[in-house]
Amino acid sequence: MAIGLLGFQTTIAAPLTLSGIGVHSGANVSITFLPAEADTGVVFQRMHDNGDVTELRAVSSQVGNTDLCTVLGFSAARSVATVEHVMAAIYAMGLDNVLIEVNGAEMPIMDGSSYPFVEAFEQTGIVPLGVKRRYIRIVKPVRIESGGSWCEFRPYDGTRFEVEIDFDCPLIGRQKWEGDMNAKTFKAELSRARTFGFMSDVERLWASGHALGSSLENSVVISDDNTVINVEGLRYAKDEFVRHKTLDAVGDLALAGTQFIGCYRSYRGGHKMNANALKALLNDTSAYEVVETSAPRRKPAARDFVTVNAPEFAPWSA
Repeated sequence: MAIGLLGFQTTIAAPLTLSGIGVHSGANVSITFLPAEADTGVVFQRMHDNGDVTELRAVSSQVGNTDLCTVLGFSAARSVATVEHVMAAIYAMGLDNVLIEVNGAEMPIMDGSSYPFVEAFEQTGIVPLGVKRRYIRIVKPVRIESGGSWCEFRPYDGTRFEVEIDFDCPLIGRQKWEGDMNAKTFKAELSRARTFGFMSDVERLWASGHALGSSLENSVVISDDNTVINVEGLRYAKDEFVRHKTLDAVGDLALAGTQFIGCYRSYRGGHKMNANALKALLNDTSAYEVVETSAPRRKPAARDFVTVNAPEFAPWSA
């Protein structure tokens, strides 16, 4: 079953607040999720100390830096960084409309995964709204390549991810995760996979002002002898690494501004490749169509979707 194919748009049932530190800034940050009306989409509101508010829609056109994380906005003073983990939870749980107030420049890293956000949404509740959801359905392949890396969208009756990574590190090596995506699958197989890094990169990252909040409480750390430093080890046998890369891909593609019907495949991808693949798709209007379903209470078949006027629905360009 594709992600969140409920027929109608959703929002959270009540406000909720979470707090933590930014993995790169090391600063304490608090975020509050607020219910939103249909067709609002996902909107980040950065609350500044002087009372100003920077509003950033969670859409492809607002993606700035993608070097180490996904950033919305194009200046450090008016941006929100590391949005991918919360966006993955929002997308996979079928949450369409929410306001996210954040009192800092970066989302809290929590435990390095999406699970704390999934758990919070489940406890608070997600409610349907009386407006039909629209989807981007892939109708022809779109592919980008860069060096030895590639990403592509392909037509598929459902929502599917096939993500493969290939590291020189013998602990990781070549790993692949593939499967049809829905809330149950995401929670069980991907949501608890943590971000990871190498001890050999720490000093370089610190010198550039990154990873200042990284610790064994929120990251899987690989030592110089290619072992996991974390006492508890890995959460998903040996392939927590590719599961986290898949989690990242879910969050990055959530910036389409709506859910998609199709298969996303990548080899040695990352935030930048995910963002560029999404832009390539959205820039090719012959590669997709915008549809809505008339079958909200069961898994829709192809006949249940109707095509709508795509030019009237382009949240990714907002």
